[in-house]
Amino acid sequence: MSGRANVLFDAPGPRARLRNNALTLVAAIVLIGLAYFVYARFDERGQWRWEIWQPFVEADTWVNFIIPGLIGTLKAAALGAVFALLFGAVFGLARLSDHRWIRVPAGVVVEVFRAIPLLLLIFFVFYLAPSLFGGGDYTLMAVVIGLTLYNGSVLAEVVRAGVLSVPRGQSEAAYAIGLRKTGVMTLVLLPQAITAMMPAIVSQLVVLLKDTALGYIIAYVDLLNMGFKIIPANHFGSLVPAAIVIGIIYIGLNALLSALATWLERRSRRSRKTSARPVAPPTAIPSAAGPSLPD
Repeated sequence: MSGRANVLFDAPGPRARLRNNALTLVAAIVLIGLAYFVYARFDERGQWRWEIWQPFVEADTWVNFIIPGLIGTLKAAALGAVFALLFGAVFGLARLSDHRWIRVPAGVVVEVFRAIPLLLLIFFVFYLAPSLFGGGDYTLMAVVIGLTLYNGSVLAEVVRAGVLSVPRGQSEAAYAIGLRKTGVMTLVLLPQAITAMMPAIVSQLVVLLKDTALGYIIAYVDLLNMGFKIIPANHFGSLVPAAIVIGIIYIGLNALLSALATWLERRSRRSRKTSARPVAPPTAIPSAAGPSLPD
């Protein structure tokens, strides 16, 4: 047995390695068995027949259905991400204000929209908009506003936590050399906080991208709507193949976004030195208001 110990656990000995290998083999056999069971059940129901998979290798299906749906998903995700980031930056910094009349209302807004389910926000905007603006197609607006309010509120907590993760000595040193609060925030705290916030921000943007699928409920023309409503309606029996293809596309989109985020984080950490710790994922951020910055 090795005398060296890892930071998190002791190096396994011969018996532990044998046990781990046996458990890995058992788990692999179970997974292969489950995969075969799914394959066999699909085969019994004719889900592997060429006729129902054929539409997904035809150009018309991609040009007329999947690509327009993908464009709709990316449009809602892009607009929602931009507005959610702006919302999060404004309300996150507002929660750090020394002025109670700014800090408290901002905290109420953030906590309210974090507590309301996203689907309820989408429904509320979708059914309220015709009463305010008259008839029209408000599906995109409902999805974008819902994504903005919910994810923006979570990002506001990320921004607040990111700024507070910078050691207090950084701001005290900046005040000592004569910088005012605006300069301290823009020149000292935010540049360091952005690097610490990057993993949590990207994690929430991945959630936002997946949440665009909720537009399916109000018939927004997105990838899920095209995949689960339009394609099976035009090609009978293609529901399961559509689900698999659409799922693979979502996985690819999220993988690309995560890879971009990893690259950006590494690049920012190489080009900017920071003593701030990475911010925890949004679900782990406490909802209580943190201390404000000194004036």
